[in-house]
Amino acid sequence: MSVQCLLLVAYQCGPGMGSVSQIGWEWYSRLAQQYRVTLVTHVRNRQAMAAAGAPLGDSEVIYIDTEWFAGPLYRFAKRLFPRSEHSVFLVASLDYFVFDAAAWRLLRRRQKLGERWEILHRVTPVTLAAPTWLGRLGIPTVIGPLNSGLKDPPGFAAIMRQESTWLVNLREFGRWFDGLIGSSRLATRLLVATQVTLAAVPPPHRARCQLMLENGVELDRFEPTPWPAAPGPQQPLEVLFVGRLIPVKALTLLIDAIGQLSAAGQAVRLTVVGDGPLRAEWERHAQTRGLGERVHFVGNQTLSDVASFMQRCHVFCLPSVRESGGAVVLEAMASARPVIAIRFGGPAELVDDSVGALVEPTGPQQVTADLADLLQQVIRHPADWAARGQAGRRRVEARYSWNAKVAAAGALYQAILNEGKPL
Repeated sequence: MSVQCLLLVAYQCGPGMGSVSQIGWEWYSRLAQQYRVTLVTHVRNRQAMAAAGAPLGDSEVIYIDTEWFAGPLYRFAKRLFPRSEHSVFLVASLDYFVFDAAAWRLLRRRQKLGERWEILHRVTPVTLAAPTWLGRLGIPTVIGPLNSGLKDPPGFAAIMRQESTWLVNLREFGRWFDGLIGSSRLATRLLVATQVTLAAVPPPHRARCQLMLENGVELDRFEPTPWPAAPGPQQPLEVLFVGRLIPVKALTLLIDAIGQLSAAGQAVRLTVVGDGPLRAEWERHAQTRGLGERVHFVGNQTLSDVASFMQRCHVFCLPSVRESGGAVVLEAMASARPVIAIRFGGPAELVDDSVGALVEPTGPQQVTADLADLLQQVIRHPADWAARGQAGRRRVEARYSWNAKVAAAGALYQAILNEGKPL
């Protein structure tokens, strides 16, 4: 017996709506090509999904409307934390529990009317702190891939204070609720993205865990292109950053590293793709250090434009001090560009010396110095760094493409169905 009807639940789902929403959309858009999918998602995703052609194929999309709660909650969080997107996200995420309960009630009614699915897969949210009632539907249930459990890095207290990290204690409510409703206990499989996430899963449930990165990359969009002309006196070293301009991205560490190279007489240019509450402050940071001609802020860009920026750079640099995932790292690797990042969180599990380099998280001043040193190495040894970029492309092709992830999920669904019952 093969899997025919798939119940897919993605609280966040939509192209161009942020990294987690993109994850939900990638799962839906690809699985809908292979199965008769019923997608349950939030009503706020309707506009972006409809613009992208949803419902796709012969799939059904069920929109759950909790805006009566989510809207006021979000506005309250924005007033409370005007500078911290992470804090706003944590508070606003409480809406998920309302969504999940509503989804369970609706799906239970449909079951009573005779509707059946072979597999249930809850793909977003991607945190252990978001348990689900849906395992109580009695359908073999896959949750994940999940990526959570990452602690704050040592040595960056000033940066982390800007993120109101005390709010992370809200996640403990989710873990307590998980134990109460049996979300992890009832799951047939828990997909976990990292060893850190695996360690955060309660020990009784780890035997049902399977490693799978939550992010993937679209190989046809992020294509390898020849490295630009080697950096030198007439060709600036082109450095690229892509991400939200929020405290944990620690862009000032990279800007200051660019300043050190500039002061040493090196031709270098940093392009910053992305936007956020700290953009104006970080633009001033570059200006006051005389780097207005060296650091270019270009704002938010489409994925296609991000791919073009990747092709024009020599090296991609992500100075984020707390990065649980790393989709943009995979995009750079797929583009055959070497990656420089911090040895902490998701990038530490994706990057090594064969595809780029990692900087130890020893504190702001040392990280800035180490970033500057690595960028100097790119200038001095261009062939070596171009080769690292090519190695990154090969690694992504082998491990991290969306097609490979969906194929692995399909094999998992079939294995679960063949077992005949949850583990």
